[in-house]
Amino acid sequence: MDADVGADVDVDATGRAEAAPPASASSGARLQAGAGLLKACHPGPTAAVTLLMTGMAVAGGQVAGRCLLVAAAVLTGQLSVGWSNDAVDAVRDTTARRRTKPVVAGTVSVTAVRRAAITALALCVPLSLAYGPLAGTVHLIGVAAAWTYNLRLKATPLSWLPYAVGFAALPAFVSLGLAGRPWPAWWVVASAALLGVGAHLANVLPDIAADLATGVHGWPQRLGPTRARLLLPLPLVTATALLALARPGPVGIAGATALAVALIVAVGSALLGHRWPRLPFLGAIGIAAADVALLLQQGATIT
Repeated sequence: MDADVGADVDVDATGRAEAAPPASASSGARLQAGAGLLKACHPGPTAAVTLLMTGMAVAGGQVAGRCLLVAAAVLTGQLSVGWSNDAVDAVRDTTARRRTKPVVAGTVSVTAVRRAAITALALCVPLSLAYGPLAGTVHLIGVAAAWTYNLRLKATPLSWLPYAVGFAALPAFVSLGLAGRPWPAWWVVASAALLGVGAHLANVLPDIAADLATGVHGWPQRLGPTRARLLLPLPLVTATALLALARPGPVGIAGATALAVALIVAVGSALLGHRWPRLPFLGAIGIAAADVALLLQQGATIT
């Protein structure tokens, strides 16, 4: 039989058919595709969220095996979200010429990214539910919210909502899997939701002009770059304030320090963001790190 008969066909981001690489493709090409797939999952946020939730499980006194289960469930959920984002946005990213995107750069096909997203989601479901039916359901609601953002809400005034729901679901997932299935403290959930809103603003800021040019009119895009940048400190600082002030007992040096750092970083990055567009996003990451440190210092518990 001819080797070309029945060969796989892929479709790139622009909709053009392309032949899949032959079985004899070089290992270098495969490594490039693997690297492209890794980059397409948004590795920074994926790793950060996974490590954070695993750390919360450890701090909550969870046994090693269940900590690994948390890590696996959160990791597969985040991978599915990152890959689905790049798969859904492939045509739009190509139009905007975002060469930093692996699909646009041609290092991995949109079909491969789409399949990876579906596979990760399929793994996330049983892993989440294995941690506990209620906890798993809460986590899957958060993952579903993120997929809803990718598929539809990204271009609507409600684009902030999936971020708030998705971030709020994470500490609840960890807490509900602990002994006794306790709900997390309300200020932890509220703080996580506010961090999600801040992350949304910070993440979108550098791309607002390109998003508007390709028809994306989400909440930050409707605000415009200046108003979105100036609004950014509000959810971030409020999130830190909740962790520092809402918990029973004295604020302490750690709480006061975290709140001061959040205020300085948030306001400073917002004011300087017109000159350095990526600065607000880096500032948001720094504030999130301070919040995590504060949360663990307050007794290493989320309940």
